[in-house]
Amino acid sequence: MQDAVVIIPTYNEIENIEAIIRAVFALPKAYDVLVVDDNSPDQTAKKVEALQKEFPDRLFLEVRQEKSGLGTAYIHGFKWCLNKAYQYIFEMDADFSHNPKDLTRLYEACHTGQADIAIGSRYVKGVNVVNWPLGRVILSYGASMYVRLITGMKVKDATAGFICYKRQVLEQLNLEQIKFVGYAFQIEMKFNAYLKKFKIVEVPVIFTDRTKGESKLSSSIISEAIFGVISMKFKSLFKSN
Repeated sequence: MQDAVVIIPTYNEIENIEAIIRAVFALPKAYDVLVVDDNSPDQTAKKVEALQKEFPDRLFLEVRQEKSGLGTAYIHGFKWCLNKAYQYIFEMDADFSHNPKDLTRLYEACHTGQADIAIGSRYVKGVNVVNWPLGRVILSYGASMYVRLITGMKVKDATAGFICYKRQVLEQLNLEQIKFVGYAFQIEMKFNAYLKKFKIVEVPVIFTDRTKGESKLSSSIISEAIFGVISMKFKSLFKSN
């Protein structure tokens, strides 16, 4: 077992999953990988099972019964990881929008730096996205500005999903109370960590839109983020941390 594990949630990622797993395992620093699959109709889990024979004791798979949202997939993964001895727990997409080579910089920010949470940030140094239409760039960047305004957090990329958590962060957050399931989940996790005074560091990365498979973004996910942030902030005013 390594000291770090990368959680990769999947739903219909058969075109990407083998390549992303191999890319992580090819890095100089060793990471374990946990795939949390929502019973993908395209047999993503079967591909992972086949790869487990090649990477025993490094590649792990949890298959859930149905598609239940990004947030619940990560919570499932966090709980699995906390039952092991991992000290650094990562979130990363399966579609290469997050460059696996950047795992090292996030790890170092937490391992040798002062960060409790290291975020692979698209917006800490300008706007670093590739292959996104202008409308989506505006939506994403605007969402992060909106979150900063409402919550008071200084995080410039609040919806980022490329993250390294130190173990103690996840141990001290009440994972049972994390309610959002879409991209608002990413905001809720950061906000709860911010309220507990954990040190959050943004590491600049270049985000590249997927070239294979389909995006999971939907209008309901966007609505959850917009209205959920206000609700989240309001509730925080009436509870102690």
